[in-house]
Amino acid sequence: MYRSLGAHRLIYRARISLLVKTGLIDQAIQVFDEMTQSNCRIFSIDYNRFVGVLVRESRFDLAEHYYNKMTHQGFSLIPFTYSRFISRLCEIKNFSLIEKLLEDMDRLGCVPDIWAFNIYLNLLCHENRLELALQVFDRIVEKGRKPDVVTYTILIHGLCKAMRFDAAVEIWREMIDKGISPDNKACTVLVIGLCDGGKVDLAYELTIGVMKGRVEFSNLIFNALISGFCRAGRIDKAQAIKSFMSRNGCEPDLVTYNVLLNYCCDGLLLEEAEKLMKKMERSGMEPDVYSYNQLLKGLCKANRMDKAYLLMMNKMELKGLCDVVSYNTIIRAFCNAARTRRAYKLFEEMQRKGIAPDLVTFTILIKAFLRDGSSDIAKKLLDQMASMGLLPDRIFYTTIVDHLCKTGKIAMAHSVFCDMVEKGIAPDVVSYNALINGLCKASRVSEAMLLYEEMQTRGSYPDEVTFKLIIGGLIREKKLSLACRVWDQMMEKGFTLDRAVCETLINAIHSKDAT
Repeated sequence: MYRSLGAHRLIYRARISLLVKTGLIDQAIQVFDEMTQSNCRIFSIDYNRFVGVLVRESRFDLAEHYYNKMTHQGFSLIPFTYSRFISRLCEIKNFSLIEKLLEDMDRLGCVPDIWAFNIYLNLLCHENRLELALQVFDRIVEKGRKPDVVTYTILIHGLCKAMRFDAAVEIWREMIDKGISPDNKACTVLVIGLCDGGKVDLAYELTIGVMKGRVEFSNLIFNALISGFCRAGRIDKAQAIKSFMSRNGCEPDLVTYNVLLNYCCDGLLLEEAEKLMKKMERSGMEPDVYSYNQLLKGLCKANRMDKAYLLMMNKMELKGLCDVVSYNTIIRAFCNAARTRRAYKLFEEMQRKGIAPDLVTFTILIKAFLRDGSSDIAKKLLDQMASMGLLPDRIFYTTIVDHLCKTGKIAMAHSVFCDMVEKGIAPDVVSYNALINGLCKASRVSEAMLLYEEMQTRGSYPDEVTFKLIIGGLIREKKLSLACRVWDQMMEKGFTLDRAVCETLINAIHSKDAT
């Protein structure tokens, strides 16, 4: 009898295996159900194999169903199947089931393998659930799973992204204290994270300073440090790192030169920028479109638009390196210099040459023509945008509203604002602030108050800037009781007035009381 049932079990297993191999999963499920309802004795291994198949085939609901069924019968998965199940559930972000599986593993006295552990931590960090990630890390490490360099790299990246640099450095030091050597990727994550947070000296100290000779640093690390020191205005240190990388067999690449070019052009060190370009060419490295666009930007910032245009025509165009950014840079410079007609000619030229203008191009020109009072040309440009399928977005409308308010064209700004709302584009707090600012400066604070109330009914809540604009406008119009009421609302939201506005309001109230 027992032999007969054992033979039946082997037949069922063989049928299920064949169906799985041929991709007939639904039929395999039917046979497995038939097997569990037969007189055959089912073992833990049967459930393990079958749940593993369902997990591999992304049939997660069924995998959960059979997992629950097996646990009710007193069976459990082996650590390997648990780990694969957790890894695949990370793909669909099923946090509740992952936590249930981890709790079950904990009761069984086992932990996920390092692969599943790292995948889950990475998901939690990516989803900004950093506190849970740190709790999971502590809990699973305490249960005996030793973290590896990937584990620590994931946490360092998550902490840097959350601007928790002290905690990231603490994790880095813990990794080294435990005898785990950081690899190039770990160093890269730490350096980029700290440099983005303005902690370039610390990034340098923890990597180049400490790990020199123990890790082979990549261009990415050196470039991040050079960029960090350039952003901090410390070109001498950036140049020293460039020399250091060359001495250590890591030659500066295009990114290295472009970072330095960006620094020189931003700082109007145009002679240095041109020397860098020549040095690149001498070393056999061709400057790319970004390199030339940086130089264009520098020339335009120095009000040398005509030279910038010649560079674009005589060098960039010949090399096929002109793009919409190149034209936008020069068009913006001509508009800023009140040479709007010249900018418009460039706009026409770029289209003749097959370079399509983008939303930025139109925004620059429309702002310029509105400033000059040429609303007919601005309207023509808006129509051309629509015909090209470039639909204005919230940023476009807000930019135009802000510009019109700053140039005193409040009625037109209000009209553009209403047009945005009519087109179904919801204004955000920045959009509202632009128009409120214009209304308050034009002594139309009653309309600004209506807008302040409207934004809240539309679900766009005032920020600190909104409150300061409204209170400032009310003070200027001597509507002090209303200003105090708005101040109360501001404090209820957790915002505070800056000292100057606060003193102005208090002095105005005292002055009124004295009279």
